Amino acid sequence: MELLDKLNWRYAAKAMNGKKVSEDKIERILEAARLSPTSSGLQPFEIFVVKNQAIKEEIRPIAWNQSVITDCSHLLVFAAWDTYTADRINHMFDLTNEIRGFKNEGWENYRQMLLSAYPQKDAEENFNHAAKQAYIAFANAVTAAAYEGVDATPLEGFDANAVDKILGLREKGLRSAVLLPIGYREEEKDWLVNLVKVRKPMSELVTVIE
Repeated sequence: MELLDKLNWRYAAKAMNGKKVSEDKIERILEAARLSPTSSGLQPFEIFVVKNQAIKEEIRPIAWNQSVITDCSHLLVFAAWDTYTADRINHMFDLTNEIRGFKNEGWENYRQMLLSAYPQKDAEENFNHAAKQAYIAFANAVTAAAYEGVDATPLEGFDANAVDKILGLREKGLRSAVLLPIGYREEEKDWLVNLVKVRKPMSELVTVIE
């Protein structure tokens, strides 16, 4: 119930007050994102934590001039791989073998299956697939922020190419997928703060197939 109460409390804050979120809370939010499930366990994304105010000021104009970009404590940028490569796939499989301390024939066969499939696909198709995985981690970060009593405002309204240039993402083989300002709501300036949360009723959202 506590988690559901927190999710009912949260909303996409439209104004933040600039108060800093403690680093331990940020670390737990990032850890929740890190622990997220991803297709084949590849984790095809990185998270950039922007604390630098000058960079936030640079991003704001290309994000519909939304004040939460500059008034947040930390701006999280979820950046997906621009494509799947053999090196990237092998790195995750090698990491798994290293951490688990053994090799498994089925796991190695699965590696070869991915190597014969993903790198040959169109880069845009691969990016879109990777971005979907980033969104899973993004959703967990939103939930974790609510659990920590911290506001998080999902933002898709931004010029991705411009953000990529500001952060030098393309040179790293990455492309920005979604932004997540983290901070605390400024209730006096937020038109949304007192409005009732609206979601579809279960009857419209869920179909149970017996």
